[in-house]
Amino acid sequence: MQPGTVGMMYREQRARTLAATMWLAAAPDRVGETTARADATSAGRTEERRVLPDGCMDLIWSRAGPGDLGHVIVAGPDTAPAFALWRPGSLHLGIRFDSAVGPARIGVPASEVRDRRVPLAEIWGAAEATRLAERLAAAEAPAVALEAEIARRGPRAELVDLLPPPALVGIRAGAPVAEAARAAALSERQLLRRCQLAVGYGPKTLARIVRFRRALALARAGSPFAGVAAAAGYADQAHLAREARALGGAPLRELVTPPAGPVGAS
Repeated sequence: MQPGTVGMMYREQRARTLAATMWLAAAPDRVGETTARADATSAGRTEERRVLPDGCMDLIWSRAGPGDLGHVIVAGPDTAPAFALWRPGSLHLGIRFDSAVGPARIGVPASEVRDRRVPLAEIWGAAEATRLAERLAAAEAPAVALEAEIARRGPRAELVDLLPPPALVGIRAGAPVAEAARAAALSERQLLRRCQLAVGYGPKTLARIVRFRRALALARAGSPFAGVAAAAGYADQAHLAREARALGGAPLRELVTPPAGPVGAS
């Protein structure tokens, strides 16, 4: 189910040096204290939040509370809604890379972590993953430390520019696959392979997800659902309703009220 919003603390901002968004989420502890003050009515409650597909990869550090070293995971691109638990006193710091950027920065093709939550130790090795968790736990500003660490490591060269920008722009705009391929001087087969490596799935699936998120934003802004369907490029409102259930796992009306964190953050 959608999580409640009472007492949850969430904030996000664009990274300073990377093509990514930093986000921080904290759940109230049992006496109503977190990084931010929490409403006592929600203290001690574990909350479940829906995570919607967004075509992005996240690197997430989570800890149970002060003094806990925590652990770091990679959240791969989803093709269906996933669910995460926010337990009392927990803190989650994430960096959500823009579409097609994550593989080079994390060091693994998006297709290898699609619909998965993978310990960073499996990708960087146990020593490096532990060192990152230790640095974040000790930092006065963990978000700054996380961005600095990713920037320091630099991108993995063979995973840079897997998907040429013209192709990504075309796919996100809903262009036919053949047209997006031509714009990037690729064959359709090459585009499919590159898109799977860079984003985690093919161009048609990415286009569906982008369109759905556009529709969701319009609906949350107060537009009538029939108007949302037309503006986002659906055949009709029934088509939009089917996509909401397929990609969001619930009726659109249930998804319109935003959760206590980003629908795309994992």
